[in-house]
Formats: sequence, structure tokens, C-alpha cells
Amino acid sequence: MAQAPAPHPAPPPATVADVMRPPVTTVEQNDHVAGAAYLMKRAGATALLVTQAQTREPAGIITEADISHLVADGKNPNDVRIYQLMTARPTVVTTTTSIRDAARVMTSGRFRHLPVMGGAGLAGIVDITDICRALLDATEAAQAAQEPPPGP
Repeated sequence: MAQAPAPHPAPPPATVADVMRPPVTTVEQNDHVAGAAYLMKRAGATALLVTQAQTREPAGIITEADISHLVADGKNPNDVRIYQLMTARPTVVTTTTSIRDAARVMTSGRFRHLPVMGGAGLAGIVDITDICRALLDATEAAQAAQEPPPGP
């Protein structure tokens, strides 16, 4: 009796579109930082994009690290506006950017989050965990492909 061939594992993610998380929670730059912290907690997000009202283009990004540094400096998040804390003009990638290229951008810029732009504008966001998981999946798939098939 012949054994059926083992099913092929799903191919590892190739682009940031495969691992990004839409929809992205956004905030206005004139909102208070305390409001951003609340939205992060509610959305389970570690970063929020600050968008331009008319174009929805990313004007900035605010992260939980930004907020924790603000608090550690003794400032009240209710007294600080997002534009005072955000990183302006964040580096972005496109939906067709490869996982490896996104990892290079994150490593060289020391970024934990990258906004993802698509044909219709802001498409999502990827973070370092998304990229690491995708790279691990690719490594495991490559290792599995090199293993000899089980004997009869």
C-alpha cells in the first residue's frame, strides 16, 4: 500500500501585505497623548499613526515607548499634544515590500513599526513581531524542504 505524499506546508509570507494588520488605528495630531494611550489600550496596539485629515497620509507615528518616556520624564499625558511627541514623517513601506526588505529598513532605522501604503493610501501597519514571525516561518519552511521524506 503506497503512502500518500505529505501535504506541502503553506508558503511563508513574502510581502508585508501578507502580515500587516489592517485596519490601522489613527489619531489626530492635536489630540492629547492621554487619548492616544487610551486608544492603544483599547485597540491592543503598540503604535498609532497620526494622519493628515484630508489625505489620510501618515504625518507621524506615536508609540507606547514614546508615551512611557513622556511619563518617565514626569510629564502629564493630559497636558501634551500628540504633535509634540510623535515622530514626524515616518518611514513607510508599500504592500509589495518583501519581508526581508522591511526587516532591513527596521534594523537600519531602529524602527519597531512601519506604516504600509497601498494603492488607495494607508493600508496597514507592520511591527517587529510580525516581521520576526514571518522570517521564522520562512526559515522553518526552508528547513522542512531540506529534510528527507520519511521512509516507508
